[in-house]
Amino acid sequence: MKDLQKPYKVIAVVPAAGLGKRFGQGTNKSFQVLGGKPLIVWSLKALEAVEEICEIIPVLKSEDMELIQRLLEEEGFSKIKRIAAGGKERQDSVYNGLKHIEDKNSIVLIHDGVRPLIRTQLVEELIKQMYDAIHNKEECDGIIPGVPVKDTIKETEGGLVKKTLKRGSLWAVQTPQAFPYKKILKAYEEAVREGYYATDDAALIERYGGTVKVIMGEYSNIKITTPEDLYIAEALLKMNVQP
Repeated sequence: MKDLQKPYKVIAVVPAAGLGKRFGQGTNKSFQVLGGKPLIVWSLKALEAVEEICEIIPVLKSEDMELIQRLLEEEGFSKIKRIAAGGKERQDSVYNGLKHIEDKNSIVLIHDGVRPLIRTQLVEELIKQMYDAIHNKEECDGIIPGVPVKDTIKETEGGLVKKTLKRGSLWAVQTPQAFPYKKILKAYEEAVREGYYATDDAALIERYGGTVKVIMGEYSNIKITTPEDLYIAEALLKMNVQP
């Protein structure tokens, strides 16, 4: 991104306050170990390495604050100036992180703390395209990475198939997701007023009439949800698929 102008600050919010019930009661998935480091450390290191990102705001539960502070000191992170408190749901946590941002004209990246294999090249591409969209005044309120689904997807109800969806138009969406700060904050504020919860950040932009662009992500950018996902991530690390 050598020739990229930098008219806006880029700030990353990293929600990592979720309890991984499938990892065991009371366990924060973000602190599961991959390749000798907690998952969240991998995610934070990838974002730290992106020159355009000036600040990273992790979001964690109060009981994890002491642990994350120790990890931050050990790893020597320089872009983490504050830590936001986690909420009941992921959406509450992200909202808490967004409220810590002071520069209202910034670009925000929202990245799950349990996607440890995100590569800096993909993050840079998201930022570049968000810069370009703003500069060119495109009708674009967010840019997200995704990959075309490989499996056949069926919609079911009560264990019975209702219909088979057209695979050619289906994408599995990933993080980080990039937005102009004012637009994503407004979408979150509207959701709070309505008591509406979505499964990803872009869905809030979509709900309130915004336009979201999808770019090609990476199949290796997996989300760690079950213990089996850790085995896959370990294998990818051994193949040098890492930030």
